[in-house]
Amino acid sequence: MHRSTASPTLPTGRTLGLSLALISAFAFGGSGTAAKPLIEAGLSPLHVVWLRVTGAAVVLLPIAYRHRDAVLRRPGLLIGFGLLAVAGVQACYFAAISRIPVGVALLIEYLGPPLLIGYVKFVQRKPISRGAAIGAGVAVAGLACVVEVWNGLSFDALGVLFALGAACCQVGYFVLADAGRRGERPVDPLAVSAFGLLIGAVLLTVSTRPWQADWSTLGGSVVMNGHTLPALLPAAWMILIATVLAYLTGVIAVGHLSPPVAGVVANLEAVVATVLAWVLLGEHLGLPQIAGGLLVLTGAFAAQTGKPAAAEAADAKGARDSRDARDAPDSRDAPDTPERVAAERQVSGRPSRTSRGD
Repeated sequence: MHRSTASPTLPTGRTLGLSLALISAFAFGGSGTAAKPLIEAGLSPLHVVWLRVTGAAVVLLPIAYRHRDAVLRRPGLLIGFGLLAVAGVQACYFAAISRIPVGVALLIEYLGPPLLIGYVKFVQRKPISRGAAIGAGVAVAGLACVVEVWNGLSFDALGVLFALGAACCQVGYFVLADAGRRGERPVDPLAVSAFGLLIGAVLLTVSTRPWQADWSTLGGSVVMNGHTLPALLPAAWMILIATVLAYLTGVIAVGHLSPPVAGVVANLEAVVATVLAWVLLGEHLGLPQIAGGLLVLTGAFAAQTGKPAAAEAADAKGARDSRDARDAPDSRDAPDTPERVAAERQVSGRPSRTSRGD
């Protein structure tokens, strides 16, 4: 007899989804580190965002052309992704940091995963795994430490509103990425990313007016942590890694993980951003930030190692069925009722021992 090999703890698709979600979080986390030298060199934050999104849209134009039929099949999905997941997140976040501290804005924006869990639970009425719910709570607590939210709690209602808008747009990112693969007319995740960035670039062009920027800055040099390097280097990193790779892997990951789990893993972006700022920009981490990073990692681990919600529901149903079967009376111990006597007589073809002939 051949001995069967043990199956891995996580299915192949779930493992692939987790790997892609981690790559996406790490890629997204480098955007701020790459953008900061360009901003310090003279480009406005909004023009840097436009450069990031438009550059990525140009790189992905061949993919958009290859999947051009997606525009006719799911136009609403693509427009929604470009509006919320690309332009909305960026515009709301930068509007928020113009009025409230960056750390507070970042923390509010990353309330997106808990909001996503609430949306899936109460709006879509789908089950949520226990691991995703616990992981989201732990990750948010860790984020509060990472951004040291207690250092700036100046309340500005409009700024907080913009930050909440960024969080809601982040929910749209995961919901729409998941919706793209469902329904009678699914859309390739690559097409969702390509057209989303293209639509986002058009919307940002209208709002940021890039023709007013001094783009000669890109031909010069920038300073990163005391080192001089060509401005095109962080610009290329921001476009190719922090946007193209980040969006492609992130959208595909949602197809292999549930949106709530992918959302919790995405919280690692804030930790990566803080660590990269420490290493590349010389922004040192304190003990609360290190502890917060560990909490975020713990939350992401708890979210992805728990059973999927469907499996938890199946286990619960199986436990109830087993309990009901165990509690049900054994038919062999049941009293001889007239109905049972008649049934036995029909099955055996002879009079029952309880009949009058005995």
